Amino acid sequence: MTIIYKIIDRDEWDAARGCGRYAGSQDDRRDGFIHFSTEDQMRETAAKHFAGQGNLVLLAIDDANLGSAMKWEASRGGALFPHLYKALPVSSVVRSWPLPLNEDGSHAFPDDLP
Repeated sequence: MTIIYKIIDRDEWDAARGCGRYAGSQDDRRDGFIHFSTEDQMRETAAKHFAGQGNLVLLAIDDANLGSAMKWEASRGGALFPHLYKALPVSSVVRSWPLPLNEDGSHAFPDDLP
């Protein structure tokens, strides 16, 4: 089992829980896959793509349940990033946390990541 992470708008997460799957953000749908990050990558992802944004949730996902639609592909600086080429089943999410903003506008990540 490898845990990967997704930063998502709280309203989108609420909608996904209601229907059992998450089809991705507008950017994900444009790119044709759902973008994820490793624990080492998620803070940079937050700073680069979600700077100053509130109303976010951090999801921890067990990639073992994602099957062959899960790919590790080179992206930023040649680093491998996890990408999912199907909707994310909500059942694959092992934990979620609110992702509030610190006073300086950066995100306050939880201390108890799996």
